Amino acid sequence: MTAATAASQDRETATARPVRKVLIANRGEIALRIVRACKDLGIASVAAYSAADAGALFVTLADDAFRLEGRTAAETYLSIPTMIELAQKSGADAIHPGYGYLAESAEFATAVSEAGLTWVGAPPEAIRALGDKAGARAVAQAVGAPVAQGSPGPVATIREAAEVAAEIGYPVAFKAVHGGGGRGFRTAADANALPAAFEAASREAKAAFGRGECLIEQQIVRPRHVETQCLADARGEVRVLSTRDCTLQRRNQKILEEAPAPGLEPQQEQTLIEASQRILRHVGYVGAATCEFLLGADGRITFMEANARIQVEHTVTEEIAGVDLVAWQLRIAGGESLPEAFDSPRGHAFQFRINAEDPAHGFVPVTGTITGYREPSGPGVRMDSGVGAGTVVGSDFDPMLAKLIVWGPDRETALARSRRALDEFVLDGVATLLPLHRSLTDAPELAGDQLLVSTRWLEEDFMPAWSADRLPAPAEDGAAPAEQVEVVVEVDGHRLVVSVPAELAAPAARPQRSRRVTRRTARAAAATGSLTAPMQGTIVAVDVAPGDRVSAGDRLAVIEAMKMEQPLTAAHDAVVRAVAVGPGAGVRSGDVLVEFEA
Repeated sequence: MTAATAASQDRETATARPVRKVLIANRGEIALRIVRACKDLGIASVAAYSAADAGALFVTLADDAFRLEGRTAAETYLSIPTMIELAQKSGADAIHPGYGYLAESAEFATAVSEAGLTWVGAPPEAIRALGDKAGARAVAQAVGAPVAQGSPGPVATIREAAEVAAEIGYPVAFKAVHGGGGRGFRTAADANALPAAFEAASREAKAAFGRGECLIEQQIVRPRHVETQCLADARGEVRVLSTRDCTLQRRNQKILEEAPAPGLEPQQEQTLIEASQRILRHVGYVGAATCEFLLGADGRITFMEANARIQVEHTVTEEIAGVDLVAWQLRIAGGESLPEAFDSPRGHAFQFRINAEDPAHGFVPVTGTITGYREPSGPGVRMDSGVGAGTVVGSDFDPMLAKLIVWGPDRETALARSRRALDEFVLDGVATLLPLHRSLTDAPELAGDQLLVSTRWLEEDFMPAWSADRLPAPAEDGAAPAEQVEVVVEVDGHRLVVSVPAELAAPAARPQRSRRVTRRTARAAAATGSLTAPMQGTIVAVDVAPGDRVSAGDRLAVIEAMKMEQPLTAAHDAVVRAVAVGPGAGVRSGDVLVEFEA
C-alpha cells in the first residue's frame, strides 16, 4: 500500500459524515453558485460578506449571513481566523472556499480541519504538493507527465535567472510559484528583456499572493492553453469529465473558454487524461481539480500546473457533461464515492467572462454603478451572475461581474446561440468585455471545428485593429468631440435608430443597451501634457524621474487595481517635468501622475 493510498483511506474514514451547513468563504457569482448547489442538496448555506457586498444576491439568497469587519480582501475574505470564527458562530459544520482567496491555502485547509470542520476541497498535503508550480512540476516529472525545460525551483536573483535562461534558451517565461490566474507571469524574448520581466513577475506575485518567488521555464511559442476537469474521491478514484480550451486570454488571464477543446487528436486527448490521472493519484487528491497544459503548434503537449480547487470555467464542463461539479465537491467532502463512470460529454459549450474592464483602452479595470441590467435567456443559455441594476462596482475586488455560458449540440450551434445571447445582454453604467465578446464570436479564427489562435493572438493579432476602430478620431481645431447617443424614433410607423449629440437627446431617450453608446472624448496624453491615472488604484512602480526623455510607448509607471497590474505608457515623445507619485501611493481616477514639459 502506498502512502497516498493509506492517506486516502484515512481521509475516507475521517470525512464519512454528511455535510449539513456550509460557510461560504467567498463572494460574488461563485458564492451564489455554492448557495444554489447547497439548496439543491438540502444543505444550509451561510454567507460571509463585506460591507460592499451587503446587498449582493449571494447574501440575500443564503440561509444565513454574517458581516465581515474591514474593507479590503486582506481584512475580509483572506482572514483565516475570521472565517473559522464565523463558521463556529453560525453553527456550520463545513467551509467551502470557492476559487481565489483562500481556496488553495493549505494553511486554511489545515485550520478548518483542526477546528473540527469539514473542508470542501483538496487535502492540505495535496494542496502543498500542487499549490506551487515548483512542486507541481516535480510531481509531473515523477509520474512521467510531459514538462518543459526550466529551473528545478524558484530563481532568487536576476543573475540566477539569466544563467538558467542561457542554458535552456530564449524565449523564457517567469511564473509565480504560488497562485495562478495569470498573475506573476512574464516573458522575456532575450537577455535584455529578462531583468524587467523577472522584477515584474516577482512584484505582481508578491502583491497578489504574498509570496514573490518565481520559476523560469522555456517558453512554448504560440501555444494553445488546454486543460482537464477532474474529480477524485477518497478511495483514490480519478475521473476526467472533459477537456477545455482556454486560449483566449489577455495579460495571461482567461476571458473566453470552451469545452471540449476543439481539434484534439485522440492520442493528444489520451495524453491529457492519463497525465492528469497520474498526477492527482500521486498526491492522494480528493475533490475537484484542473490540470493545465500547453499545446504547441507542433502538437507537443507540456504540463503547466494543477489547480487544487474548482475553476471559474467549470461551467462549460457542467453543460456538456450534465454533472453539477460544485454539488459533487460537497458530496465528496461528505464521504461519497464517485460512480464507476459518468455519461459521455454531449455537445459544445462556451463561457464568456463579463469583466468590468475597458477592452478598447488596454483592458483597464473600471468602477461605477450598474444602471441597467438584463440577462439573456432562451435555449442553451445559462447565467452565473452576482450583480444587477444598482450594484456598485468598486476597486477592492476582482473585476469579474458575471459569466455567460452557452450550450449547443455542436460547436457551430453553440457559437450562433452565443451571438444571440450576447446581443440580448444589457449591462449599462460600467464598461465591460461585452463588445469584445460580440466581435470575437464573428472572428473567422474561431469558426468551424478548429481554433486557429494562440495564447497571444488576442493581444497581438486581434486587439490592435479592434481597439483602433473604437478610439475617437481627433476633433477639428482641437475641439473635444461631443458624446453621441443612439435614440429610437418612428417614421410612419417604421422603427429607426438614429445617432444624435447627447445634449440634444431627452433624458427619456437614453440608450437601453450599453453597446449603443459611443463615447467620443479626447483621451490622449499628448493633448493634456500629463499622464493621469485611468482608474482608482495603487502605484506599484515609477520608471521615470524629472528631466528624463521618453519616447512613445515607453513605460512610465505601473498601477494595480482589482488584483491586476496595468502598465502606463507615454503617448508621445516628451521630457518629464515632474513626477507626482511614488510606489505605494493610492490614486484616484484622473489624478496627475507625471507631467511633461510644454
